[in-house]
Amino acid sequence: MSFKSVGTVLTRTLWARGNRTPPPARPPRVNRLSTSCGALAGSKQIEKSKGQSCSSDTDRPSSSDAPSSSEPPHKCGTGEKKRLKETVGAPGASGVRRRSFTSNAAPMDQTSFLWSRYNDLKRLVYDLIPPGACKSLNSSVIYANNEVSLEEVDIYGFDYDYTLAQYSNALNTLIYDTAKGFLIEHFKYPEEIAKYEYIPNFTVRGLHYDIQKGLLMKIDAFHYIEPGTVYRGLSPVSDDEVLYLYGGTFHVPLSQDSGFYGKGPKVKQFMDIFSIPEMTLLAVANDFFIANDIEYDPVHLFKDVSEAIGMVHLKGYMYKWIMQDLDKFILRKEETDAVLHRLVSQGKKLFLITNSPFSFVDKGMTHMVGKNWRDFFDVVIVQADKPHFFTDCIKPFRRLDNNGDLRWEKINRLDKGQIYKQGNLFDFLRLTGWRGSKVLYFGDHLYSDLADLMLRHGWRTAAIVPELEHETKIVSAHRYAVTLTWLQALTGLMERLQTHRDPASKKVFLEWQKEREELRVMTKNLFNPQFGSIFRTCHNPTYFSRRLSRFSDIYMASLSCLLNYDPSYTFYPRRTPLQHEAPLWMDQLCTGCMKTPHLDDMASIR
Repeated sequence: MSFKSVGTVLTRTLWARGNRTPPPARPPRVNRLSTSCGALAGSKQIEKSKGQSCSSDTDRPSSSDAPSSSEPPHKCGTGEKKRLKETVGAPGASGVRRRSFTSNAAPMDQTSFLWSRYNDLKRLVYDLIPPGACKSLNSSVIYANNEVSLEEVDIYGFDYDYTLAQYSNALNTLIYDTAKGFLIEHFKYPEEIAKYEYIPNFTVRGLHYDIQKGLLMKIDAFHYIEPGTVYRGLSPVSDDEVLYLYGGTFHVPLSQDSGFYGKGPKVKQFMDIFSIPEMTLLAVANDFFIANDIEYDPVHLFKDVSEAIGMVHLKGYMYKWIMQDLDKFILRKEETDAVLHRLVSQGKKLFLITNSPFSFVDKGMTHMVGKNWRDFFDVVIVQADKPHFFTDCIKPFRRLDNNGDLRWEKINRLDKGQIYKQGNLFDFLRLTGWRGSKVLYFGDHLYSDLADLMLRHGWRTAAIVPELEHETKIVSAHRYAVTLTWLQALTGLMERLQTHRDPASKKVFLEWQKEREELRVMTKNLFNPQFGSIFRTCHNPTYFSRRLSRFSDIYMASLSCLLNYDPSYTFYPRRTPLQHEAPLWMDQLCTGCMKTPHLDDMASIR
């Protein structure tokens, strides 16, 4: 059951605890759900209220307006039908009449009033989320950002690394250790750095790195740094220092932020999975110089670490490790084989465009699919130099012979069973005629693999996001569901009651704000103690998440997710409520669905 389903259950429960039937539509002057969840008592309890006070906890005034204890509460006579004053809801919104709270007690003070609302709401949240409410989430699902019909897709294209071939985390340790060795041997860094071992799960994909300040951080979709996610070396930087460093704001200007391909003048975004060991090495190297009080330039450090990581790839170390132990490093080989067999049996055309060399791809594909793996693909292109392959029209295609050596003839067509090197997308489109939405391309790098294909050429794109497997497990946990729902409900309660500004109320709000911050940290730490989820900051999508929704029509944990869908399946994106559409989220449902605190006053003015 998703959170939207939980919201539906909550709505029905609210109805069930009232008149047992959904509220009918009312004239323009309608009311909202009672903002006091304690007012949700059953109809039997309401019947017992006849003859008692008809004062409403919902409309309880602030302490300055409350009647003195010497004034007797108003009593309704037997059979008297007292209609409570109703407030005007949002235009076009329907609601239910507020139910009266029955009590002969003297009016409570403001602090008690706020805490009673808090406790009522908390009981409601914890009562209405059954164990296993989100168990329907699983990592084998394909998620849609845009509507895609597989029946309309005739051609499937693939990247190789982390798409056709999924690698184990053991590869990150080798990349880190080897690049660290290059720092010491080639760039003459102090040998004491060698004592720093690789730290699994210290970083996450999609982080930004301030090159001049030497800071690793997570930025949201609006270019704001998430508080509590800034690290200098291996130590967190306080929010106060972050504000000082960035001129009193958490905002990173667009002129400084990463460019289209994540390589800005002052800030770089790490978008691919191979960047995980690079971020860790940057953190470790910074930490060493800081801990030993050694003066250094963060710009030089960034350049050296980047070159050291690049040497691991350029010198072929990564290719050698994987080819020497394919079983250790390549995951899901049977599933990749099954996907290719299935697509070919359905009459689909397949092609491969990768930056990796042919010898490496040939070894891996033979391991996963067999010696005849080239028979599955209509076109195979290696060392393509993406993303320049998609934007430049200069480099021509070169054919490789069976030994991997370059041939010299001009390429006038792309033949099945042959291997081609370099080239460009414009010649690819001219020679194949594969254009538009009938092409679906899979890749793991949002910029290098997917961005240009979607924005410039209208191909369908599919992002491979292995982190989904971990994140969906967290989101599916009952602890996360309850914590997040209570966080949302508490936020809504604070928004609804913020008009209470007397000193007693302010003290309560300070406690609520503290709890809200603790809940936000708790939900973040469930994913990663340093940086949280790759998809979300406290309440906004991350910079990575926004790019994921912009550059991919669909996304999934691995290519094997395709095996769960038939060839004519259509992926439909869920309608994501906009803020002005007043969705029945937990916070709004439990606090009256009232986003405007002064709606009564505005109604009288109008």
